[in-house]
Amino acid sequence: MSVIQVHDKQFTPYINADKLQARIQELAAAISNDLKGEKPLFIAILNGSFMFAADMFKYLTIEAEISFIKLASYKGMKSTGNVVQAIGLDEDLFGRTVVILEDIVDTGKTLSQFLPQLEHQQPKKLLVTSLLTKPEAMKFPIKIDYLGFSVPNKFLLGYGLDYDGLGRNLPEIYQLVENA
Repeated sequence: MSVIQVHDKQFTPYINADKLQARIQELAAAISNDLKGEKPLFIAILNGSFMFAADMFKYLTIEAEISFIKLASYKGMKSTGNVVQAIGLDEDLFGRTVVILEDIVDTGKTLSQFLPQLEHQQPKKLLVTSLLTKPEAMKFPIKIDYLGFSVPNKFLLGYGLDYDGLGRNLPEIYQLVENA
């Protein structure tokens, strides 16, 4: 088991790259099947979902568009409790099928504040796709239509997830080593 160090913390492998890619292919196939004949707009939430969004788009077999929005609620290893929208959405969502791409839903606060903003624009459908969710941490119930993995309430790193800006580039997901 290879332990990596990021800043002052140690992390061990949790979900390897092959398992991630296999699950993303399954999600893309399900979405492609369910939305056949539509041209959905995917909205990837930055920064964490950039790798997930890129890989998801490679595996989709339907026509689709993608846009990016930046929402932030984390500083270091803790949620600030405030959701800040840093980059806005330019597309008109009225009557469109919209698929949110999120790296992780833990407390659900970010999406609980963002989804009503999207619903206000009257999309035809609004679906949530998340690579990860932490059911134990959920405080604001969010319906996840397409889910990669349910994970324990542990701090995770890699594949877009960071610890104070570092670790996003790792091709797999690591878990914090407690009391290391």
